[in-house]
Amino acid sequence: MATVWAAGAVAVLLGIAGLLFLLGSAILTRHRATNAADLAALAAAGQAELGVAAACGRAQAVTEEMTVQLVSCRLDQWDALVEVEAAAPGGFGSATAHARAGPVARDSPVPAPPTG
Repeated sequence: MATVWAAGAVAVLLGIAGLLFLLGSAILTRHRATNAADLAALAAAGQAELGVAAACGRAQAVTEEMTVQLVSCRLDQWDALVEVEAAAPGGFGSATAHARAGPVARDSPVPAPPTG
């Protein structure tokens, strides 16, 4: 009887470990998508003066290096807007992230430097 209980406890622990692995994988995939979107938007905004093709080409290169897929890229005046999708390891879904980057307006308030 103790063997049955031990086998059941091991099965429960393995199930919990599997769920924690999937949760951790989802969190890491979301972070990877968010970081890739931010970096791709910054890269595209840096090339905005050269036009949409150059800006989105740079965003595409960044996303390829970060092993995520560039879903969309466009310029809204000087702002670059990108959407990326990152696949989770093991094929358990994907995460999508959006980012926007561009110049700061001259009349924007400058944050005070940290004290201490």
